[in-house]
Amino acid sequence: MADRYCAENIVFQAGRRTIINDISLSLSQGELIALIGPNGAGKSTLLRLLTGYLKPASGHCLLAGKPLSAWRPDALSRQRAVMRQNTQLGFDWPVEAVIGMSRAPWTRTPEAAVIQEIMRITECLPLAGRQFAALSGGEQQRVQLARALAQLWCDGAPRGWLFLDEPTSALDLYHQQYLLRLLRSLTRQKDLHVCVVLHDLNLAALWADRILLLHNGRLVAGGTPEAVLQADALAHWYGAQLHVGQHPAHAAPQVFLAP
Repeated sequence: MADRYCAENIVFQAGRRTIINDISLSLSQGELIALIGPNGAGKSTLLRLLTGYLKPASGHCLLAGKPLSAWRPDALSRQRAVMRQNTQLGFDWPVEAVIGMSRAPWTRTPEAAVIQEIMRITECLPLAGRQFAALSGGEQQRVQLARALAQLWCDGAPRGWLFLDEPTSALDLYHQQYLLRLLRSLTRQKDLHVCVVLHDLNLAALWADRILLLHNGRLVAGGTPEAVLQADALAHWYGAQLHVGQHPAHAAPQVFLAP
């Protein structure tokens, strides 16, 4: 498995506007990294650059020391998977078929046992047999997570680099907690490595090993939740009046808006 994922001095522009401005970063194995920042900071664009869906104007995104553009599409698909925000399907398939289509880099015929196991760990079994288009937004997000994990499934577990853009945005509290606990558990096995865009700073504080803070296309802070989620810095970058305390049952910072 490719053991190193990094970006070197990447720049992305839309017209005359610079969306991503000279960002370098390195993602580590067995780590859950959260990308945070105010609206328009460039989080989703950075995720699309890191995964090869956008090409930088300058700089490089590298997997195992090789530019993403130099990877064969099937080989890259076995190494990295993406759960984009608000993915719309152009067809109405049953849940099992939506998950199974991501097995294409591995097999022409999705393995029923593999699909069942992925649906089990993502709590999608109750959705079996239903049409994807008939699901609620939160249910669709759960299926899209299962689809992304299916793409990386090898020898009984997901292995590789998983990128997620706002995977909790439509989930209720139980499923937010379940999803992030699942991702944390899988990364602890050291075969799955996760980079996730989150708007909720408190979710990032509870489950991320490392947080990267973007503002106006620049990486302005990075480190542990305790290092990044400082009240003065957050007030500066977000422009909000807030307080930072500690979770009552966990040694993690929590952010509170001032009334």
